[in-house]
Amino acid sequence: MTVTAPETSTSATEQPARSRVGLRHLFAATRGHRRNIAVALLFTLVGAGLGLLQPMLAMQTIDAVGAGGAVGWLLVALVTVFVAEAGADTIGRYWLERSGEGVVLGLRVRLISHLLRLPMRLYDHHRIGDLLSRTTADTTLLRDTLAYDLVEMLTGSFVVIGGTVAMLWLSPLLFGIVAVIVGGVGGVTLFVLARIRNATENAQDNLGLMAAELERALSAIRTIRATRAEDRETARIGHYAHTTYQDNVRAARLNSIAGPAVTLSAHGALIAVLVTGGIQVANGNLTLAELVAFLLYVSYIAVPSAGLFELAATIQRGLAAFQRVHDMTRLPTETDHTPTSLVSPASAPVLELRDVWFSYHPDRPVLRGVSFTVPRRGHVALVGPSGAGKSTILALIERFYEPDRGTILFNGYQPSIAECRQRIGLVEQTTPILHGTLRDNLTYAAPDATDEQIRDVLEKTNLTEFVSRLPAGLETPAGEHGGMLSGGQRQRLAIARALLARPELLLLDEPTSQLDAANEAAFAQTLDQVAGECALLVIAHRPATVRRAQTVIALEQGRISTDAGLVP
Repeated sequence: MTVTAPETSTSATEQPARSRVGLRHLFAATRGHRRNIAVALLFTLVGAGLGLLQPMLAMQTIDAVGAGGAVGWLLVALVTVFVAEAGADTIGRYWLERSGEGVVLGLRVRLISHLLRLPMRLYDHHRIGDLLSRTTADTTLLRDTLAYDLVEMLTGSFVVIGGTVAMLWLSPLLFGIVAVIVGGVGGVTLFVLARIRNATENAQDNLGLMAAELERALSAIRTIRATRAEDRETARIGHYAHTTYQDNVRAARLNSIAGPAVTLSAHGALIAVLVTGGIQVANGNLTLAELVAFLLYVSYIAVPSAGLFELAATIQRGLAAFQRVHDMTRLPTETDHTPTSLVSPASAPVLELRDVWFSYHPDRPVLRGVSFTVPRRGHVALVGPSGAGKSTILALIERFYEPDRGTILFNGYQPSIAECRQRIGLVEQTTPILHGTLRDNLTYAAPDATDEQIRDVLEKTNLTEFVSRLPAGLETPAGEHGGMLSGGQRQRLAIARALLARPELLLLDEPTSQLDAANEAAFAQTLDQVAGECALLVIAHRPATVRRAQTVIALEQGRISTDAGLVP
């Protein structure tokens, strides 16, 4: 595995310049669901069109009554239009909800896949709780925008335009009065929309921080209880909850200006039309039926008009949520530009580091020109004081990070990242155990493992007796983060999981740190067996582990040292 400094000049920690999202980005997110959205829009527009017919039918009915004509067919037509409008709205609503859920499902799956493929450096700089918030809370807020607000705005606009045309045809004078009143209030409402979006973005950001702090606290709940830190953590997390509250109140205050203003304008327009229209009817310039029809149109478009401004505010909140989702999807994923070589020299060691330099922060190198080899069989111990860079070396071998300078070879050539991780096993010092059964955890890296292979690794890691005592055996739940297991059991289970994948190189980070003396002695024998099947690179402090190694590599301050720094 030859690895050198990345060719790109952009650091993995650098985020792309923020691109302000707009409606075109939301439209792009509907790809694959546009046919369903079109069906929903069609039925919703049909319902809106049928609604626009009702004032005209009412006007004709009034004229027919005044003229003493037949009104039966007009009443039937009115009822038919009412029922048809309700049916069209129902169908449109269903397809809207279904389409919105489908779009958000696609976004969530894409976001989850993206999050699981980010470079490790990005996880070092992003809070896990905030990433969870973007996947859950932000996509939920976005769903309402996609499933309801956008199409409602389109149909509301259609109703307003259709009603406007009808009112112009009935009475240009009355329409002019309505336009002046509604237009003035509309200008004030538009002024606050951008501020609503900013307040919502801040609220969502703080909600993400609150989720991150809560995730941090729950992950260390035993420590918090043991140190009586409940009140301090409540205050810390509550700070972000309070800040979120303040931002949401600010958005609500701005929204409260728009809503009543639009309602007031609608009522004002209705009163103005009644007064002016009554004068027009008295002067003979307008018939009573035309005034009733005009009033119906004012009432009919008043709700959509008010709704348009409220929907605009809601869409701003949805765009604020989509901004956070969009920002995350634009982060670069882990890429592999490795030109895979199929040549594997038989004499090459399984692993070779040549003059490897690495730093987590510029000008603060963790590794300084590290060079060593690991043979294809045998046990190599990597020792040194804490902070010397031992775990960093394992992370570089697994290609979680790329070296700033130098070369890393696997079997004398350069495999892809996927091939590298398929052939190299890693047991971390923290021994993460996933939620699920013991079998789920054991076979995580080798889901097709046979029962015989499972029994073999259980025997090697001294877990056979423990599993046999459990009523459900391997189907026993491990608990959240392995909470149902002891520290030693978690560590042995993680080691068994790595062995089951049959790696060519097995990396162990402090594998005996949580084992008692009996299990440590048994595991030492396991290491001897494994060393005969594959290469072992073990970070160790305990002398018992180091003594069984054929080679000991001492690391100090990022350099190979002659002083092993062993614990006596």
